[in-house]
Amino acid sequence: MPAPTDTSSVPSNSIPAIPNLRDRLPKLEPRRRRQESSNSLPIPETPKLPVPPDSSTLKFRTPTRRILSKEDHDLFLSSPTYNLLLSFVFGLADAVVDTPVSAVARGDVSPAVNTILDILDKVDDTVDRSPPEDQGDSRFGNKGFRDFLDLAAEEHPLWHNQLGITSPEVISEVSTYLLQAFGNRTRIDYGSGHELNFIVWLLCLYQLGVVKANDFRGLTLLVFTRYLTLMRHIQSTYYLEPAGSHGVWGLDDYQFLPFLFGASQLLHHPFIRPLAIHQNLILEEYGKDYMYLGQVNFVNSVKNVEGLRWHSPMLDDISAAKNWEKIEGGMRRMFVAEVLKKLPVMQHFLFGSLVPAVDGMSKEEDLDLPSEEMEDEGGEVVVMQDGMRHVHSNNSWGDCCGIKVPSSIAAAQEMRKRMGASGQGLRRIPFD
Repeated sequence: MPAPTDTSSVPSNSIPAIPNLRDRLPKLEPRRRRQESSNSLPIPETPKLPVPPDSSTLKFRTPTRRILSKEDHDLFLSSPTYNLLLSFVFGLADAVVDTPVSAVARGDVSPAVNTILDILDKVDDTVDRSPPEDQGDSRFGNKGFRDFLDLAAEEHPLWHNQLGITSPEVISEVSTYLLQAFGNRTRIDYGSGHELNFIVWLLCLYQLGVVKANDFRGLTLLVFTRYLTLMRHIQSTYYLEPAGSHGVWGLDDYQFLPFLFGASQLLHHPFIRPLAIHQNLILEEYGKDYMYLGQVNFVNSVKNVEGLRWHSPMLDDISAAKNWEKIEGGMRRMFVAEVLKKLPVMQHFLFGSLVPAVDGMSKEEDLDLPSEEMEDEGGEVVVMQDGMRHVHSNNSWGDCCGIKVPSSIAAAQEMRKRMGASGQGLRRIPFD
């Protein structure tokens, strides 16, 4: 047994003192709430809608591209036409605040709005009379789309006659926007620029006095939703390729305005919150009444994976917003920043007499450029000082105009064909 240690000879001042650990512990303080990051860009307001021009003073002509350089684009952004577009698009959104589609029936709208709906029904019938070509399992654009456009080009004068437009010069100008609203004939693609052409067609009808400002609610809730249904029919029939696809980093391969108009519809909804886009029951129950939900539901149906976070992460991120006011404001900013202020989008915009260009903007004929319909590339057109033309560049999303992107709708359609009626539906990502 070891002998006890003798500590009597150890000086007391050499024994280390036990530290007071309580003084070293950090003080417990309530966690400060992290301030939300604020967007420095102001929410664009709705400009005052101009009074329609006196049509007797206009010289009607077939619309052409006039934004062919950055200088042209800058002139457009400071022009009255820029404010005209903003006031019309935002006016359509303002007209449907807190209003479901079912709140407006065909009997509630003007004869002009009902005639426009009849015209879209006729376009739908034109699709049925122009079957797609057999091209095997290809997921790229079907050339039967050109037959549809040819038939529509033959029949559209009668459609415009129904609206009281009989002058060949006026029909030539107005119809250009309608025919361009279905996609590009050469590239067999479709995107937000074509969607904008449909809105400009409606704007031309406003400029001509065919529709009035009090028709805006019906134009948004009945006419635009009918146009969406028509375009889904066209896309599923002819496998239109996305025009400059944003891929998973965009809101949608094809549409933008359903999200702007749809956010306005849901602006102060009592129980549907932004996170509701992840709930299939909400999408199925309310998708027909609210464009935002309906578009998300459609996107889910045509993607071959389940889960917004996999195929549409931007929509997934946006769903974390506290309320629809933030989303609606963000959509307004996005329309300005990613559509009107993007040269690769606006280079395809067409100007005539009803939606005029300003002095100093380039002309296609002066630069020996083909028309928009004959342009076989979707890239950015930049006129350099030495007169050289550039048609292949990347935009802010990293899209490359020279790479053809297959249709996601085509992929979903082909998958359903292979799986047949007993198919399992969309496949799941591992760990989802």
